Amino acid sequence: MTTTHTPTPTPRPRGVAARLGGWSTRHRKTAILGWLLFVVLVATVGGASGFTEMTDAESGSGDSRRAGEILEDAGITSPAGELVMLRSTEPDGWRQAATELADALAATGEVTNLAEPVRSDTGREALVAFDMVGESDTAMDRVEPVMDAVTSVEEAHRDAGLEAFQFGDASGDKAVGDLLSEDFRTAEMTAVPLALGILLVVFGALVAALLPVFLALTACVGTFGLLALASHQVPMFETTNSVMFLVGLAVGVDYCLFYLRRERDERAAGHDAETALRIAAETSGRAVLVSGLTVMLAMSGMFLSGLLLFHGFAIATILVVLMAMLGSVTVLPATLSWLGDRVEAGRLPLPGRRRRGAARRGRGGVSGRLVRPVLAAPALFTVLAGAVLLVLAAPALTMKTEELGLEKQFGSESDLTIAYTEITGTFPGGPDPAEVVVVADGGDVTAPAFRSAVADFEEAAGASGVTYHESAGVARVEVPLPDGDEQARDALDTLREELVPHHLEPVAADGQAYVGGALAQSVDFTDQLSRDILPVFLYIAGITFVLMLLAFRSLPLAVVSIVLNLLSVGAAYGVMTAVFQHGWGAETLGMEPAGAIEAWMPLFVLVILFGLSMDYHVFVVSRIREARLAGLSAKEAIADGIRTTAGPVTGAAAIMVAVFSVFALLQMQDMQQMGVGLAVAVLVDATLVRMVLLPSVLALLGDRTWSRRGGTTAGGRRRPEDSAPVPGPAPALTTDPRPAPAPTHR
Repeated sequence: MTTTHTPTPTPRPRGVAARLGGWSTRHRKTAILGWLLFVVLVATVGGASGFTEMTDAESGSGDSRRAGEILEDAGITSPAGELVMLRSTEPDGWRQAATELADALAATGEVTNLAEPVRSDTGREALVAFDMVGESDTAMDRVEPVMDAVTSVEEAHRDAGLEAFQFGDASGDKAVGDLLSEDFRTAEMTAVPLALGILLVVFGALVAALLPVFLALTACVGTFGLLALASHQVPMFETTNSVMFLVGLAVGVDYCLFYLRRERDERAAGHDAETALRIAAETSGRAVLVSGLTVMLAMSGMFLSGLLLFHGFAIATILVVLMAMLGSVTVLPATLSWLGDRVEAGRLPLPGRRRRGAARRGRGGVSGRLVRPVLAAPALFTVLAGAVLLVLAAPALTMKTEELGLEKQFGSESDLTIAYTEITGTFPGGPDPAEVVVVADGGDVTAPAFRSAVADFEEAAGASGVTYHESAGVARVEVPLPDGDEQARDALDTLREELVPHHLEPVAADGQAYVGGALAQSVDFTDQLSRDILPVFLYIAGITFVLMLLAFRSLPLAVVSIVLNLLSVGAAYGVMTAVFQHGWGAETLGMEPAGAIEAWMPLFVLVILFGLSMDYHVFVVSRIREARLAGLSAKEAIADGIRTTAGPVTGAAAIMVAVFSVFALLQMQDMQQMGVGLAVAVLVDATLVRMVLLPSVLALLGDRTWSRRGGTTAGGRRRPEDSAPVPGPAPALTTDPRPAPAPTHR
């Protein structure tokens, strides 16, 4: 009798992620070398092209932005002004130093319009004002010799008790740039080792821990180059690179962790290397694609903002998430296929760790003990978890937003703030004047009617001066504003609503004149943010709803996803308001409360958290759905999904919290607020929301979660039309620690 040996065919990969993973494992060298070549190429080209930052006019909105653009287009710019205050122990003890300072400044060749020193009332201080030569946009690159001259004069007279304080456009911009660079280096040098340390604990092996960090860093490096190229079309805000690195490192490591952990779990369950990679691609690979697509579409909501700031943030975050996602579903499976079991190399003798613990932990552990009471009393835990989240969110009801000034942004102890406070305290002055810009009808600023209208406006507004630019057909009028925030805002409103329309708009081109200046920019920026937040929220909520509906075909689950995300965002808002506005616990955290939240922060945190929360949500819900499709009851599927994802979710959350916490320890107030808000939100989202509230709500819904549009019948059987990928044979879905049976040859 002849025995025919028919090998069991390898199942054809289903879904885009599975096909990408399959191609990558078959073309390992092409996938790995192609990725590295692409990263090096775009980083080199992007670095050579330079990074374009937005101008002051481009960063604004409304009338003030239009006023700035008119002046920029006409080539009308103001020089970068600088102030130096000298303080002596005795009246007029600064005079010799002032003479030496004037000579030292002149010797730099970078100074013009050097004024005579202004003596204070006590005679102990003198204020020296001057302008930087050349374009104001490049003054920060040329101000260092000027700052060195001030420092040398101060050091020469220090024994006599002389102090020097410098503040201005160029020195301030340089200080901010240096601070951002220092903070970014700190974040890099701290966040990466933290992420690596957590991954070592999660995987217990050096090679497995290095893989996610390597892929996340290469994704960030490649995005740096792409972002530099994109900045020539859309100028970026100065903190955009920091935001990109923050999101890229967190998302890149998390995506790789989810994928790698699933592959390790399948190997521990007894599958061969090829089968384990196929299952990981069909399940975690699909979850990475769904999550990445959701994050990118959520980030695209920032394009709906009228502020260029958010357009840059959108481009940066979309690019880095795209890079991280593509690397996770192509380069990672190729590398895992090449390494094989060598991915376990460098195993650490961690206490109590089991080599194949991933499969055995599916039977219980801490997560199993936690989820049992939740599923036993879902209504109670829904109420308790919801109440805790509402308490955390409560301070957000009193949130006050504003563009943080210098002393709030950098803290009272920074050199920049001290110089500004000392100078303005000794030589007080009102706020920066409003700047009214009007283009003459017909472009003729010498026309009698135009000159007469401008003169009438000068008198009515109490203007301090007017400048006519005949070649551009533009007149610029400076109008002093009174002291006090409320009085200055009232005066600005009077200018915009009464004086400018009455006197200038009748003689202006297109009947429009524009009010700019520092206060106008701040007001317009805040007003634009207020108008942006509702349409952006509706967009990202709608996108999240549709994608969850398409991915899981469950209307209740899509609604639950939106509600859970809102609770996480509310908790972040509440903690940010409590710490940075009210100062609760700020001293314990080593932070200085600003009394308000940075104006752009609520919208940014809303978008980022709606995107990032999909990491855990999609991953957890996918495992619950797999178990449900395998025939488990609704509660059994929830318990199985929570147990099997507890390890990866905990590790991913720990990495995100660590990365965001690093930013909370930086020097700039907006970075601190962003770090605290995102760290708290991720911590709450990955623990209270995903481990308590999600299972309790799904338990209350029961079969209603899946029965109508979820692809299963009430009994848990798979509907024929459900084509979502289901991982391999049953042992991959159950908690049975025994290896899968070998194929039978007949």
